[in-house]
Amino acid sequence: MPLIPEEPQIHESAQGPRVAPASGRTAPTPRPVPGPRPAAPPRPGRPGPLRPATPAQRTPRDVAAPVKPSPSGPAATAALAATPQIQLIPASAEGALDAAEEAVDLLLDSGRAPGDVLVITTGARHPWADHELSFGETSYWAQHDAGDDVFYTDATIASRAATRPVVVVAVNGGPADAAAIALPLAHSRAGALLIVCGDPQQINSVLGAGV
Repeated sequence: MPLIPEEPQIHESAQGPRVAPASGRTAPTPRPVPGPRPAAPPRPGRPGPLRPATPAQRTPRDVAAPVKPSPSGPAATAALAATPQIQLIPASAEGALDAAEEAVDLLLDSGRAPGDVLVITTGARHPWADHELSFGETSYWAQHDAGDDVFYTDATIASRAATRPVVVVAVNGGPADAAAIALPLAHSRAGALLIVCGDPQQINSVLGAGV
């Protein structure tokens, strides 16, 4: 904080006014009792030493509260990555995949890079995943590793997928425990945002269980 120069203060002479001598006799100049010296004002740009106040003069402002340092470093980064924001989009099992597609379109329109997005289905695979798997798993996972485009997978093999900033889950059917398996996995793969499309009651029951 820059220091504001103070106006110079004019102090009376410590010697006080001189008394004119009486005629024919020189009277001694009275010496006043020296009082406490006023503290010299700090020079602009160079603060003077601060004297601690006496206990009676101290106020709660004199006691500075300890400042806790903000967490930083790899541990703090990992902690933030482990707690992505969760967004729920209500949809039926039949409409969950379409809702997930719309969510992906909105993400891309808002500026997200395609390689930032991972889509996981709990039931039937996305048509893109079925098409790419028809060329073999090696080619399929090579596209995942390249990270150049949105990657579609399903809950049965999604554990192989790496972390991406955004994970979109379409709860579009599958086994009874499909959502309970897919959501914790998706949560662990989402770096910043987890979007879940499906039945709110079913999703909340899983999310409330500790996801």
